[in-house]
Amino acid sequence: MASLFVSPHPDDFRSLLALIAAEFCPTSRPRTVTEDPPASLNARSRPTLLLGTRDGDSVLSGANAVAWYLASQGKRAGVDAKQQSQVWQWLSFADNELTPVCCAVVFPLMGMMGVDKKLQQSSRVEMMRVLKVLDQALEPRTFLVGESVTLADMAVAMAVLLPFKYALEPPDRKVLTNVTRWFTTCINQPQFLKVLGKTTLCEKMVPVTPRANAANANAANANAANANAANASPAADAAANGPPKTEAQLKKEAKKREKMEKFQQKKEMEEMKKKQGPTEKKAKPEKKELGVITYSIPTPPGDKKDVISPLPDSYSPQYVEAAWYPWWEKQGFFKPEYGRKSISEPNPRGIFMMCIPPPNVTGSLHLGHALTNAIQDCLTRWHRMRGETTLWNPGCDHAGIATQVVVEKKLMRERGMSRHDLGRENFIQEVWKWKNEKGDRIYHQLKKLGSSLDWDRACFTMDPKLSYAVQEAFIRMHDEGVIYRSKRLVNWSCTLNSAISDIEVDKKELTGRTLLPVPGYKEKVEFGVLVSFAYKIDGSDEEVIVATTRIETMLGDTAVAVHPEDPRYQHLKGKTVLHPFCDRKMPIVFDDFVDMNFGTGAVKITPAHDHNDYEVGVRHNLAFINILDENGLLINVPPPFLGMKRFEARKAVLQALKDRGQFKEIKDNPMVVPVCSRSKDIVEPLLKPQWYVNCTDMGKEAADAVREGRLKIIPDHHLKTWFNWMDNIRDWCISRQLWWGHRIPAYFITVNDPSVQPGEDVDGHYWVSGRTEEEARQKAAKRFNVSADKISLRQDEDVLDTWFSSGIFPFSIFGWPNETQDLSVFYPGTLLETGHDILFFWVARMVMMGLKLTGKLPFREVYLHAVVRDAHGRKMSKSLGNVIDPLDVITGISLEGLHAQLKDSNLDPLEVEKAKQGQKSDYPTGIPECGTDALRFALCAYTSQGRDINLDVNRILGYRHFCNKLWNAVKFAMKTLGDNFVPSEKAQLCGEESVSDRWILSRLSAAVALCGAGFQAYDFPAITTAIYNFWLYELCDVYLESVKPVFSKAEEDSASQRQALVCRQTLYTCLEVGLRLLAPIMPFVTEELFQRLPRRRPQDNPPSISVTPYPETDEFCWHSEEVDHQMELVMTVVKTIRSLRADYNLTKTRADCYLQCIDSETVALVQKYNLQIQTLSYSQAVIPLTASQPVPEGCAVAIASDRCTVNLMLKGLIDVEKEVTKLMTKKGDLEKQIEKVTEKMAKNDYKEKVPVKVQELDAEKLRQSQIELEKAKEAIENFKKMM
Repeated sequence: MASLFVSPHPDDFRSLLALIAAEFCPTSRPRTVTEDPPASLNARSRPTLLLGTRDGDSVLSGANAVAWYLASQGKRAGVDAKQQSQVWQWLSFADNELTPVCCAVVFPLMGMMGVDKKLQQSSRVEMMRVLKVLDQALEPRTFLVGESVTLADMAVAMAVLLPFKYALEPPDRKVLTNVTRWFTTCINQPQFLKVLGKTTLCEKMVPVTPRANAANANAANANAANANAANASPAADAAANGPPKTEAQLKKEAKKREKMEKFQQKKEMEEMKKKQGPTEKKAKPEKKELGVITYSIPTPPGDKKDVISPLPDSYSPQYVEAAWYPWWEKQGFFKPEYGRKSISEPNPRGIFMMCIPPPNVTGSLHLGHALTNAIQDCLTRWHRMRGETTLWNPGCDHAGIATQVVVEKKLMRERGMSRHDLGRENFIQEVWKWKNEKGDRIYHQLKKLGSSLDWDRACFTMDPKLSYAVQEAFIRMHDEGVIYRSKRLVNWSCTLNSAISDIEVDKKELTGRTLLPVPGYKEKVEFGVLVSFAYKIDGSDEEVIVATTRIETMLGDTAVAVHPEDPRYQHLKGKTVLHPFCDRKMPIVFDDFVDMNFGTGAVKITPAHDHNDYEVGVRHNLAFINILDENGLLINVPPPFLGMKRFEARKAVLQALKDRGQFKEIKDNPMVVPVCSRSKDIVEPLLKPQWYVNCTDMGKEAADAVREGRLKIIPDHHLKTWFNWMDNIRDWCISRQLWWGHRIPAYFITVNDPSVQPGEDVDGHYWVSGRTEEEARQKAAKRFNVSADKISLRQDEDVLDTWFSSGIFPFSIFGWPNETQDLSVFYPGTLLETGHDILFFWVARMVMMGLKLTGKLPFREVYLHAVVRDAHGRKMSKSLGNVIDPLDVITGISLEGLHAQLKDSNLDPLEVEKAKQGQKSDYPTGIPECGTDALRFALCAYTSQGRDINLDVNRILGYRHFCNKLWNAVKFAMKTLGDNFVPSEKAQLCGEESVSDRWILSRLSAAVALCGAGFQAYDFPAITTAIYNFWLYELCDVYLESVKPVFSKAEEDSASQRQALVCRQTLYTCLEVGLRLLAPIMPFVTEELFQRLPRRRPQDNPPSISVTPYPETDEFCWHSEEVDHQMELVMTVVKTIRSLRADYNLTKTRADCYLQCIDSETVALVQKYNLQIQTLSYSQAVIPLTASQPVPEGCAVAIASDRCTVNLMLKGLIDVEKEVTKLMTKKGDLEKQIEKVTEKMAKNDYKEKVPVKVQELDAEKLRQSQIELEKAKEAIENFKKMM
């Protein structure tokens, strides 16, 4: 086993880095030692990692080497070469940029170096500068590299740990919003918490009192000597570290000291300069908070919003989202009938039909719903804009158990009554009353999300139309024998008094002995133990030892099973064992299911209370003794156990076995406990007569539909799950012992005729189904060949499983079994979109029942989206405080508001406190108002196929800023177009477009193609990326900037006027098409802006963007790879010039730029784009030169590409001597860096000891440094020529 030698000091951030990296490799975590490494290892510093148990084994020394190795073991050093390079880059940043300044600020506070207030202040300024660089880098990211914690986060977080604890006061943290968010996220990861404990952030920067180590959980076994060392500083700890240091170590330390001295000198020089000549700078305006602007013009619901008034100065979701939805709905835009005489009218563009996964009537919106609806609405709007006859059908599920539980609690709370006090009919009336009052809340929330559903077709699964379809489906399948009656084991909830489906059973994993709360019990109940006891062999002194996790079930044992080939039990063939508490003799049966290597190889068999034992009981014709009633009380057992509650019997049986001397042992046992998700009761397997659906043939048909390509499941990695379920499908129990739901239309027959024997409940022959009792009576009379007056009927009290009505939802909503117009037009549907967690419970059953009852698949494609998790990758859970209501993201909420929501939940006080801490950590200032459009865009941007979605609210806020950028761009462009602008009737090229026009139209065409392909492939991130890049990086950052001179010179002459007109047409096309591309994802802001644009054909243009054609490639076919490549070179040149200007601090001064080109073709290209380069790079003049033409002296040089070198004229614009001094310093630093890496790589054991990845990174670092050194030397020579 590897050993990790670390310092016990709680603030030794290098040791902490190694400990955290170790936490991320749980399978190979090293042993932690808080003392010096053995002298024989030649490793004087900590952390040191000894890979093996012998001194001669591999040794890694130093925080970065140790952490890299451990992080690689835990797959936290990057998933590919690119990510590994990025991780290494951040390690370098932590070491070279952050650590020196952070230590310079914090060490004086910790008493580890003298306090020089001026130096400390200047160091603090430098630290804030570096942290602001980090803050900017973190703005669009949750973590530094990729979507989860990597070594980059560990290293940088440890570099800033001490400042956050001792130096960064609340105002500093407010400035560093993104760094603080990221740091808080990191230190709250379980692995960080285990090492650091709870980290308290600095309130005021004051000297630190040395304290004992309270954080290093991994070093908890340190002895008293280590405890004393814990009070020492890292510096003192190092000083006391054993034998004298080697020459290499001393040299390394000297270099570090030299570096720190140099840093301090630099700070002192800066301070002196400040004293000499302070230049007054204008104070930067404070960053504006997100403004809230509301729409206050009176607009009756359904009337069109005012679009004549000027747009507000900035984007505000409250303003933008007001009034549009009622107008869309009233205008009928969401109905398939819109724009056509009849839905039956053939549409060459085709039909798109999708039904909503019906949310529970009890439900309120959560992020899973928001994701589902964002995706479905985007697809629906896209199909509608393509001109297809489009229907997205809403609906709501009656949610049998959930609704009954809600109303029962309400009854008890308000009237002190149970449902039994009311009676069935009155209780059902109460449920309908509740549904009519509260049941449409979720519909209002869906409207808030902008969901373009046809509300006139909204369905509720208990509506008469759907109830009739459910009844018809049951009767047809029962008459055909597909639905049958049988007594089998079901998942039983004693609290609900009902069978429940597998999806309503939570599987709670236990690692060993655990006490769990159970409804109806004052004390917690023990689980996670294995009890062994003995059965005596009849007629012998021998005994057989068996074990169980549910000792009370031994009262229902009817056999002991062993493996047929187990030599230990061959002599017991034909023997029986004696039950200790009754006169039951139980056979010893031989069955292959027994694992003879587990325990004693003998297994107790309780056929009536265990699924495996049930199968054994059937195979060996054993007795099935049910020992539990529906309330969990013991029946069919001897006194004193009779009538006991099941878990009280658990204790009693154990004690009775001990009293009889048959108890053997009890030990911890990892196990899974089935818990009812509704009542939190422990689920019991119970034998009950129920109705079942025979799924064998239907499952095969469903599997074949996918195998033959008639049904497509996307993404295809779900196919394995599909075939596994369908090929091994079990019959489906559809009975539920509830009152709320579709009562089963089946009747038990009693024949009042002595010639007919009375039937039993489980005998299907005595059950008949019918649409009415009279119809059932006629069927029964015919079956038993008696007159109808001799038939007595009793309808089954049970209702159908909710999934039964959901399974026929795609056709019951259209009036099946009646042949309606909607059914003929919209069934089968086009697509089903839902979460992969209900692939079997809902999707498979819709496919099976659709094929069985209509002979058709209910849809052609199934698209399954991922599960939404929080920013840390955790499942959404109320107890973690990370469940987010999408409406809170849309409208914003304070931290206090989030806390208040917890009070209304069912969490116990301890869980509430834990949840509050989670909320405080993730949303220290609450959730800002992001708006519907930003939320939808974020959800679509995250939805890459085949992975869970770690949703960070800060990234949603980033998309609100994108809305603001969009808003400002359209406002600026409309001002540029002018009030009298008239767009051409058709978007087309006129032949007079400038190179900028041609390029932006090429990029627009590329965006159109990418969006079209993205929608076809359900690749939502490809769509959002294409739109985001077009609007932000191409239209705003490049085109709008490059054409400003065209508009400023528009009135100079007729040619300029013509050019400006062409430019305006191009700009209008970009705005209009860009908004249409974005409309399916951001419906509100695009409608608001689209309504302000002039129309190409006002007389017949669609009234809303939601019914305007979606841009397609056959119309926007101007993509030119040649123009794109040319502009790529132009932008490379522009970025190089901008970079040079930044290097020499030319913020406002315009300089001449000489572009030395490799050939005449490049010269011609530069001349062609001269105006664009000059404008975008803020140059005075741009002069292309051939390779042979000399460059004037006094230029700074940078290579833009292999075809072009940039020469920026600096003579007379900058202080040459100062620049030479700066470059000489940089040259010296680079030479030292190269020397350091070269020395490291020259060591004899470098190739053997250093991991290959690190060797590759060292080689890359050396190469980069050598290139930078050559550039520095070249620049120095260049400047010297100017002196």
